[in-house]
Amino acid sequence: MTTRQTSQLSSLKKSMAPFEKTNQGASIRQLINTLVPLVVLWMAAYFSLQVSYGLTLLFAVPAAGFVIRTFIIFHDCCHGSFFNNRKANDIIGTLTGVLTLVPYRQWKHSHSIHHAGSSNLDKRGIGDIWIMTVEEYIAAKPLKRLYYRIYRNPLIMFGVGPIAVFLIQYRFNARGARRKERMNTYLTNVSIALLYSTLIWAMGWQAFLLVQLPVVFVSGCLGIWLFYVQHQFEDSYFEHEEEWSYVSAAVEGSSYYKLPKLLQWITGNIGFHHVHHLSPKVPNYNLELAHNASEPLKHATTITIGTSLKALHFRLWDEENKGFVGFKEIKARMKQPKPAADGLKMIKPGFQSE
Repeated sequence: MTTRQTSQLSSLKKSMAPFEKTNQGASIRQLINTLVPLVVLWMAAYFSLQVSYGLTLLFAVPAAGFVIRTFIIFHDCCHGSFFNNRKANDIIGTLTGVLTLVPYRQWKHSHSIHHAGSSNLDKRGIGDIWIMTVEEYIAAKPLKRLYYRIYRNPLIMFGVGPIAVFLIQYRFNARGARRKERMNTYLTNVSIALLYSTLIWAMGWQAFLLVQLPVVFVSGCLGIWLFYVQHQFEDSYFEHEEEWSYVSAAVEGSSYYKLPKLLQWITGNIGFHHVHHLSPKVPNYNLELAHNASEPLKHATTITIGTSLKALHFRLWDEENKGFVGFKEIKARMKQPKPAADGLKMIKPGFQSE
């Protein structure tokens, strides 16, 4: 990268400063227009059980959408961008973490690592979805390749993934987690148990599961999809440490997911992911404003619901051609002599949503 390009990218990041200001009124309004509909839709799903389970599911799906919107508030709190006051972010982040089944401090820690090394091939493994390069896959042992193929199967990633991540993985602390992080996870788990126990006591376990399970599954599936597709798309960006650039990773390695206005609102503008990665301090309600105010950001890689479906076929990052490929596309290379695996860094898998 030339000095001029570096200067231009640095200026781009500085141009985000005016949009990093938190609007307390906007944040409070967002809390209200998110949590109130979530509760109303959830209760409507419960009462509709007496009419038809099909009607229950019709309420559960939009309720799941508001869980996604609640998660965006949680996400902003993790970045300290929802309120100016750190304690307010911590409190609201923990409470919305209970509603979305995600421990606040645990996710905040792993997500900060994700931002610091997004699209960096030497810093994969924490806070992101497992990606192997073509060379790593070819050099891997058959059992590891099989495990990776299972992991990357859409039915597993978006079918088993929501249950594995939100109901199981997030209930445990990472090895070496600090005391505050561990205690917050325990607090989140106890709070979820109390909330769920109260609802089960009030309505019965069967009715509770008939409503809550589809809400958790649909919101979890959509959450994983949003995170997946906004970093794995055609013309994405991945480089090793010596060539990696934070700003390039943000603008080129994060997509602009152009959604219909209603879905954009429900998902808290997270489709402007390139803006978010460029400046995580920009509150979600300012992301579109920041995008529209910057000419370079308007030219970021744009994907739609239709074009984003191509990402379902992406399996491996091809360093040679700078793009994603499927398993079928590397069959010929698989037949060539296998390289030594000693020098390759195999990254552990892990599901995470953004």
